[in-house]
Amino acid sequence: MNWIILAIAGCFLLANQPHPTGPPADDVPAPVFKPQVIDDNVDIGYGLAIGDVDGDKKPDIVLADKKEIVWYRNGDWERFIMARDLTQHDNVCVAARDINGDGLVEVAVGAQWNPGETSDTAQSGAVFYLERPADPTGTWIPVKLYHEPTVHRMGWVLAAPGKYQLIVLPLHGRGNTNGEGDAVRVMAYEPPENKDGAWNYKIIDRLLHMSHNFEIVPEKDRELLYIGGKEGVRKLKFEDGQWAASWLLYGSSFGELRVGHDADGQTWLTGIEPMHGNNLTIYPGLEKSRRKVLTESMDQGHGLAAEDLTGAAGDEIVAGWRNPNKEGKVGIQLWQQESGEWKAYPIDDNTMACEDLKVADLDGDGRKDIIASGRASHNLIIYWNGATQ
Repeated sequence: MNWIILAIAGCFLLANQPHPTGPPADDVPAPVFKPQVIDDNVDIGYGLAIGDVDGDKKPDIVLADKKEIVWYRNGDWERFIMARDLTQHDNVCVAARDINGDGLVEVAVGAQWNPGETSDTAQSGAVFYLERPADPTGTWIPVKLYHEPTVHRMGWVLAAPGKYQLIVLPLHGRGNTNGEGDAVRVMAYEPPENKDGAWNYKIIDRLLHMSHNFEIVPEKDRELLYIGGKEGVRKLKFEDGQWAASWLLYGSSFGELRVGHDADGQTWLTGIEPMHGNNLTIYPGLEKSRRKVLTESMDQGHGLAAEDLTGAAGDEIVAGWRNPNKEGKVGIQLWQQESGEWKAYPIDDNTMACEDLKVADLDGDGRKDIIASGRASHNLIIYWNGATQ
């Protein structure tokens, strides 16, 4: 693990340098990101969420670690434990979003991560809503909800105007072996109007036989869901009081997936294929026939974002991987479209064994930063966006 120690030391040196401020240049040359290690004692760093936890109008970092759910306060990045030892097995995912307009995030957690057990609900899977205490730096109160086995991903989604639902995605269908058997039961949870009320839940799709992640896609006054898995990508839209599902892309196996746009507004989908795979792909116009492989050099790709980070023509792609590749390195790359071609820039070179990453403007300078958590590297790093040389 010497490579991790050396790389983290390098990040600490860079972190002491101030990150640049000011608007990006018009010609947008090579992007520059400066790392700051926030935590070098992360167990696994399964999942990240970004949102205002303490009401200071600054986005904080929420992390689902192996046995703890923690948050890091924007500014001093002090670490606070929200919940500990919720289940026998590990935590695996977290969702944090303001769903009632009070400026504070609501937090849900997926736990009891035991992917080899696809039938026994006592031994696999758990879903909790965390009730906020008066002081958010204290312990939050877990409220246990219904769950399926192998709970793996979750997120708050605006299903209809003023109506948020918690979408929970298992990895497997019940009783599955190697992705064969029952289909994955995608679940939607509707919060009660008051905290003592009952949560309603229902199955909203059941066709993928393994699933890994989903993308929340804005559409006018609501959001769509694109769910990636073994057979392709499912599209879900809430209409007439229920979720309607259809195939968006069929015949490709997806792990991570995100949606971005060119400068002219054309939509594209980017993915890591197959699940935990080495291929970073793009589908211009969401068309399978236009699929292009941007790189095959990752090993266990496990973090993805599509956002405008530099002010260049259209959104960029940020992709991370968690196992050493053929060069013996882990890391994160940013892909930028230049004259119709995609060019890769290193964001992290062998410091971050990426388990998850998110993109958000943490310091309010108008530029989005990259936040990543590491598995084998046991770290949490902010890559401050300097945007240009």
